Amino acid sequence: MFAEMREIVANELAPTMTPDQPGGLAAALCAGGLVEFFNYGFADDTTRRPVTSDTLFNLGSLRKPFEATLVALGTLRDELRLDDRLPKYLPELTGDYVRRVTVGQLATHTSGMLLPTDHPPWPNDSLTQAQFIDMFNAWKPQAGEVPGKQRVYSHACYVLLQLVLERCYDAPIATLFEQRILGPLGMNATCVPERGEDNRAVMDAAWMQRVVQGYSYQGVAIGPPGNQQSYFDFPGTGQMFSSARDLATFVSACADGRSVDPHLREALRMTQREAFRIDDRFGEAMAWENVHLPGVTIVDKPGGLNNASGYLGLVPARRIGIVLLANRSEYPHEIVRYSILPALARLVASH
Repeated sequence: MFAEMREIVANELAPTMTPDQPGGLAAALCAGGLVEFFNYGFADDTTRRPVTSDTLFNLGSLRKPFEATLVALGTLRDELRLDDRLPKYLPELTGDYVRRVTVGQLATHTSGMLLPTDHPPWPNDSLTQAQFIDMFNAWKPQAGEVPGKQRVYSHACYVLLQLVLERCYDAPIATLFEQRILGPLGMNATCVPERGEDNRAVMDAAWMQRVVQGYSYQGVAIGPPGNQQSYFDFPGTGQMFSSARDLATFVSACADGRSVDPHLREALRMTQREAFRIDDRFGEAMAWENVHLPGVTIVDKPGGLNNASGYLGLVPARRIGIVLLANRSEYPHEIVRYSILPALARLVASH
């Protein structure tokens, strides 16, 4: 059956990465404890360096499930509570609205808050941590928002969640990822590097040689390899980098988890549970989205920048997971949500 699953994935992915399209794609299929990798195109079109399963990509918002996992672990270990209000960890949050928001509402995008850094017209300058806090303190409901009563996707709220976690544990977010998730899972090619003055990730030469060049959808190179983008001028706010091989380990743990530490396994499951129903088809979990399709529920997280695209998708009921990493913007990841994963789920169910 796994051979049939590989064929479904390959047949769907190949047309999305033809030679006339910029960059490349690294993908992984995780099913029943087995993993298969699919690689297409180039990590750098100029040097014709091919994409491999160990090529490092900018993950964009695929970082968010890792922060959500830290929150879930904290609740399971009685180190924090989802209903803790934010001033418990960040007493400098004094605004009328933000001081009523909880940790769980940040994690599930239900706080109602949306900062100017979350939508165009994009700011020209980055914010210091003090300015960032001031913006949240000044924020007022725009259309009758109430904490916990609506889903409003906000990158800024996950940056605020980062600060909550750092204050809770008195450690940088990169250290928390490494100690609590990456190390225990054996993920040795995933990191949140700091940003240098040129907005390039600070990595050693060996790592940088594995990093992709990012491209726009039209094929224009954007930034140098290791380009990081952030509107926030304080540590830990750049993007995470990882490989398809490392993310396959994470996705396998999310979809299966039988060989994972019990606390971490339960935390990964907890992040996937729907916390807020958006409409008949979509629900919001902790960072993950729940997509209810005929005969199958998919748990997934897309991400992207102007020079990167990514997607993590799960069918937990069938122990199936998919990783997609592309070094161009607007890669059509919807084919996994609406075509590949439903087809794989039907195949598994028929055997």
